[in-house]
Amino acid sequence: MFVPYHCQWSHLARIIVPHDNPCYPMKTNITLKLDSDLLRQIKILAAEADTSVSAMLAKRLEEMVRERKTFTRAKKRALARLRQGMDLGWTPPESRDDLHER
Repeated sequence: MFVPYHCQWSHLARIIVPHDNPCYPMKTNITLKLDSDLLRQIKILAAEADTSVSAMLAKRLEEMVRERKTFTRAKKRALARLRQGMDLGWTPPESRDDLHER
């Protein structure tokens, strides 16, 4: 494992990694309950992609979060445009008769 120089310690007996150290991003384990056939298929997919199940799931979850952030930003922009409105150049007719004139 590569450890940046500014994150290395001179003592070798014991290394304590604080949770707020930017050199070591904190990762948390989770437990999933999956159907055994589904897990077998997932393991095959991971092997075909030359990765682990954990890495494959982490990558996909990160993509989902990124997509949601992108969608949320786009939604906010679209709603702001709707609130502002668009000038379509329409002017109301002067009278009701003008409106229904054929």
